[in-house]
Amino acid sequence: MAAAFVFPGQGSQAVGMGKALAEAFPAARGVFDEVDAALGEKLSAVIWEGPAERLTLTENAQPALMAVSLAAMRVLETEAGVDLERDAKFVAGHSLGEYSALAAAGAFSIGDAARLLRIRGNAMQKAVPVGEGAMAALLGLSFEEAAAAAAEAAQGQVCQAANDNGGGQVVVSGNRAAVERAVEIAKAKGAKRAMLLPVSAPFHCALMQPAADAMAEALGRTKVKKPVVPVVANVVAQPIDDPQEIVKRLVEQVTGTVRWRECVETMAKAGVAQFYEVGSGRVLTGLLKRIAAGAAGASIGTPEDVAAFKARELSN
Repeated sequence: MAAAFVFPGQGSQAVGMGKALAEAFPAARGVFDEVDAALGEKLSAVIWEGPAERLTLTENAQPALMAVSLAAMRVLETEAGVDLERDAKFVAGHSLGEYSALAAAGAFSIGDAARLLRIRGNAMQKAVPVGEGAMAALLGLSFEEAAAAAAEAAQGQVCQAANDNGGGQVVVSGNRAAVERAVEIAKAKGAKRAMLLPVSAPFHCALMQPAADAMAEALGRTKVKKPVVPVVANVVAQPIDDPQEIVKRLVEQVTGTVRWRECVETMAKAGVAQFYEVGSGRVLTGLLKRIAAGAAGASIGTPEDVAAFKARELSN
């Protein structure tokens, strides 16, 4: 059975995530140590002890989620014998999770991924003054209907589809007034729910261009290798493995739509029937059920999850 390993994005963070893995497995602890060393600070202490407000800051949440994902992946490799080159058809990640996927597949070192995500988080936060941008979830409309609502709401401002998460869940992003108009337009078009999200910046829209420029510069200084397994890139929803294209798509991703529904559909159509969500939470596993009903999903972020994975592999 073909498998894909997928990595969560912002919103999956929680104080204490990954702590049990680090306590149970030296390999996981080593990943947190690598991230701390790369950033020159004890991010691991923020991840495990909080406070939640500090962990939720974009500049911390992004490298923190990557650290937990890579710690879980390292444990799968050392304790369960997972070899991505052999065992995975694809890797993919939601937004910042694409960096986790690329690091897991050897395109980046863990230290480089941590540094890139710190730069990305800082740049995304600074791109738009607090209060000027917003994001909203539109539920119960097709992607085309939600994108049309965003376009109608723009009225000379920025308002665009930021995330196509599947199952009629689309997130729009842009100038606050335009996003507020999109919420009302979506309701008039029959959305089941439409509400502003508690985020600190309007991610994945044209207002993020300063952050895209910062990432182009940072990625230009970073050694990127061919991953051992193709990554299904957010902005094209197709597998890629050329280092130059990886850089191009990561820069585009800052202002572009996260086409997660299509990413999962691409993998399912290529024969993937088992998806493993590696890291904190179960968000992607939940979305999977709405996108590829026949596929199986499992999340791996705790020692118990690792034990369940090993037991399942032994029984196959």
